[in-house]
Amino acid sequence: MLLDAIRSRHDALSRSERKVAAAVLADPEQAIQANLAALAKKAQVSEPTVVRFCRSLGCDGWHSFKLKLAQGLALAPGADVPPAREDLAADLIGKICGRSINTLLDLRNSLDADAIERALQLLARASRIECYGQGTSGIVAADAQHKFFRSGVPTVAYADPHVHGIAASLLQKGDVVLAVSQRGSNPALLRSVQLARAGGADVIALAPGGTPLAALATAPIAIDLHFHADPHDNPYTPISTRLAHLVVVDILAVGLALRLSPERRKKMKAAQKALQKIELPFDSLLHSTHD
Repeated sequence: MLLDAIRSRHDALSRSERKVAAAVLADPEQAIQANLAALAKKAQVSEPTVVRFCRSLGCDGWHSFKLKLAQGLALAPGADVPPAREDLAADLIGKICGRSINTLLDLRNSLDADAIERALQLLARASRIECYGQGTSGIVAADAQHKFFRSGVPTVAYADPHVHGIAASLLQKGDVVLAVSQRGSNPALLRSVQLARAGGADVIALAPGGTPLAALATAPIAIDLHFHADPHDNPYTPISTRLAHLVVVDILAVGLALRLSPERRKKMKAAQKALQKIELPFDSLLHSTHD
């Protein structure tokens, strides 16, 4: 959420920009309704200062800032309140579902379509895909392997740092690594990515923008969720981050399937038919058991 970004970056703003931040935080709804001149007058700064403030938050300008602010205020209310020991089941449903809804809205508003396009171009040409992640991110890597290999591209997933380190050293030009990290600074993962790049492989990174992993990647996809607090302070944040990563994997998997060559389309259909042949006898066994 943009308001969270304003609070977290407050100390990095100039003295004049802090006046704009104070005016926006005091009445966000009014900031949306006001024009540039009105907000500048309220903050007692010049109009160019307001524009600089908007750009310091990653917005292209005043109108982009207003749009992001409005989108943030439209998020599910109350979902930023963490679960508590005394919460009833109904409270947990509201908070967790609201948090997930806000995560997806935040992701939709911040995800760079050009970055997704670059990643899809790499995946469509890949001769092999390897998915790396550790801990919670290893779950995302496994999900990516499950989805990508259905497209007929040889795909594996590794969560062990020693294994993906060795695997990365064997990659070559035409291979693609999908590296997943919530913080983008895991030393073992960074080492594997360096090895993959040294061999000529391309790397797609799902990580926060501006992190070491994003800097090493051929096609970084920034997962910057402004809605959530620092993961070190909130133990529930990784759940939301993992959800965002899984959705991006879905976007890439669907995009890859839509761009398959005729030959790979045939392989994908063959895989689906093979799965159906496995499931049909099992279904027959279930029916006979019930009978």
